[in-house]
This record gives sequence, C-alpha cells and structure tokens, in this order.
Amino acid sequence: MQAGTMAADRRGSGEGKIMRRFVILPGIGGSGERHWQTLWERSDPAMRRFRPASWDAPVLEQWIDALDEAVGEAGPSCILVAHSLACLLVANWSARSNLAAAGAFLVSVPDPQSAAFPVQAAASFTATPAAPLRFPSLIVASGNDPFGSVNYQRCRAKQWASRFIELSALGHINAASGLDDWPEGLRLLREFANGVDRRG
Repeated sequence: MQAGTMAADRRGSGEGKIMRRFVILPGIGGSGERHWQTLWERSDPAMRRFRPASWDAPVLEQWIDALDEAVGEAGPSCILVAHSLACLLVANWSARSNLAAAGAFLVSVPDPQSAAFPVQAAASFTATPAAPLRFPSLIVASGNDPFGSVNYQRCRAKQWASRFIELSALGHINAASGLDDWPEGLRLLREFANGVDRRG
C-alpha cells in the first residue's frame, strides 16, 4: 500500500478541486529514515513536514510557531499527522493558535509523567491542556507503549473529544516497532480523512 493514494482531490462547493494536504508532525528528534512518517512523506507529495527550530531541544512556543507556519502554507483543509510529543503540541496549538486544521491524527500520545518521557529535553511540554480540540481527532494507541499507557491515552481521548483506537502490542509505534510504511496506519488515516470530508 502506497502513501501516494492519500493525495486525492476534494471538491469544495463552488470552489473547484481542493487538494487535501497533510502536515507531518514528528516527535522529539524528528522521525528517522525508517519511521512510517518519513516513508509516507517520501511517497506522497500531499504530505509535508513542519520545520521547528530544533528537533532535539524542543521549545513549545517555537514548535507552535512552526505549526502555525505549516498550517498557513497547507491551508485550513489540512489534516495534522502527529506522533508522540507532537500530539501534545497539537493540544497546545489548538488551545492557543488562531488557525485551525480540518482534523488531527494522533499516534502514541505520551504521558509527561511516565518514566520514559524526556522531561529535561521537553520540559515546556509537560503541562498539557485538557480542553477538547477545536477539530475532529483520532488517537491511535499501542497496547504496550512505554511512553503512555492505554488508560492514559484513553483519558486524553475523552478530554480532547477524540475518537480512540487501541491496536495490538506495537510499542511506541515508531521505527523500532518494525512497521515499515505501516499500511494499517495509512488505512486508518484514509478512513479518518474520509470521515472528516463527510462531516464537512
């Protein structure tokens, strides 16, 4: 299954064709060469990565600014595709930004209180808003994620008014999970995007 299948046109009422854009939001360190986010981005021109000032020393305000810039370029019909720390970014961005997206696909939401969380490197992300997101969202969780338990992620889903899907034991759903281009995830993203279109 190729990520390029996501680059389908949407038809807006009286507005001709609108290409759906996807903003790729990796977590701390960025997504490496074998991460599904990187593989999706490479194979689909509709997917573009945001560009924060630093991947390894993330500062929330700088990441919010970078997301504002990326959404400004992609347009309000874009869907955010976030992994790990970037899920917390999306919650903060929803609470602070004047911009909006059509939806957010959130994979492996981390718990700032977990032993695995990089609290020193990502201290500005530890206080996470509990308010519902301003756009449709889906949280995809693994049954054995060391960065965030299923119960924690389910709680976030309730707070953020997100749909919730629990997958099997896939760790942090990253390159170490051995997912290659993660066909199951791409299917879930496609279904989510189609649902956003129906709601619109």
